[in-house]
Amino acid sequence: MGRWEPNAKERLVMAALDLFTEQGYDATAVAQIAERAGLTKTTFFRHFRDKREVLFVGQEVHARLLAEGVAAAPPSATVLEAIGAGVAALCASFTPAQRDFGPRLLAVVAGNPELAERSVYKRHLLAASAAAALVERGVPEPDADLAAELGVKAFGRAFARWVEPARSQSLPVLARRELTALREAAARLE
Repeated sequence: MGRWEPNAKERLVMAALDLFTEQGYDATAVAQIAERAGLTKTTFFRHFRDKREVLFVGQEVHARLLAEGVAAAPPSATVLEAIGAGVAALCASFTPAQRDFGPRLLAVVAGNPELAERSVYKRHLLAASAAAALVERGVPEPDADLAAELGVKAFGRAFARWVEPARSQSLPVLARRELTALREAAARLE
């Protein structure tokens, strides 16, 4: 595929994931990723600040979708119903391609402390976005923070289950179940 072909960002993501899986994150250079994608190193840096960022593409979009879903919940929605609406909006953006490469993504992130740290940061940004949307709805800050953390945790758990081989449930269904399970777990803490 030539340098002028479309989908450069997606090609870079897939090339990076392939190389990280094959030879490890630390042993992979940006130049290798670009070459595998049929692009130049300069093109890589047009899309990503560094090789760590290539696996976290779309983070801003995910945060926005989560916040918009919370904001769009009916005014009568409880705090957890509003966060559930946000998680549902986020889940709706995930494609079968993301499901296909999900297991490799999770393995690469889990196998590298730098990527695991970046993943924690991404979850923090998602939770902050959701919490801000809840505060805009009039939810007190501690309640908003806790609900946002539960929603992001539920999404993460659902994503990990969704990418398992032979999993037939949809991501939104799994996320609803996870949010319910976390809510029930929190209630048992009393």
